[in-house]
Amino acid sequence: MRLAIWCLCVALLVGSASAQVPPSAAEMEAYKGLHAAVAAKDRSVVARLIEGGADVNAVDRNGRTPLMIAAYMRDQKGLRALVQAGGDLNALDHQQYDVITISSVIDDAQMVELAISLGADAKLITSPYEGTALIAAAHLGHAAVVRALIAGGAPLDHVNNLQWTALIESIVLGDGGFNHVATLRALVEAGADVNLADGEGSTPLSLARGRGYTAMMDILSAAGAKP
Repeated sequence: MRLAIWCLCVALLVGSASAQVPPSAAEMEAYKGLHAAVAAKDRSVVARLIEGGADVNAVDRNGRTPLMIAAYMRDQKGLRALVQAGGDLNALDHQQYDVITISSVIDDAQMVELAISLGADAKLITSPYEGTALIAAAHLGHAAVVRALIAGGAPLDHVNNLQWTALIESIVLGDGGFNHVATLRALVEAGADVNLADGEGSTPLSLARGRGYTAMMDILSAAGAKP
């Protein structure tokens, strides 16, 4: 039963990453106004629309703002212009994702750093799993993003509604390889609680041991993790 529950959780969380995809080609084709200009990275049109009073926080049918489109497009200049015009970096789409979480999932550490510097809140609770951008990045082994979020004040020990922290997700949803090990190391070095167990009482060390992730076990043990 426990294995079945774990497999279901993995499937759901992997699906959560796929929920954060750029607008489809059909959606992009249908965009009008500011959404269309941002998607096309046409900064002159963006500037003209903003000057003309376009709503910089308008949403598409999935709740995506122009700022979110800029994040998907990895357009730092576009994002900066929208923020200067009053764009809300902490808005959530219909699936409860914000600019930082979107950028975290696509592994854009520079955009994460820029968004935080412009006022995005790394502590924001996002996703249907009541997690954070840090949990999403740790889940995917995006170590550079994890470090950027830590520097931006992301909560190290937030527990999502599956009873997992970022540290635990780096183990149970990771592959034990270089990127997830680097992610775990960054979290441990930042002071994440190495003994905070999951909802069933399994500690990070026991979870790593059960998967044979020796490099993770060594890091956790050196930090005082308990079995």
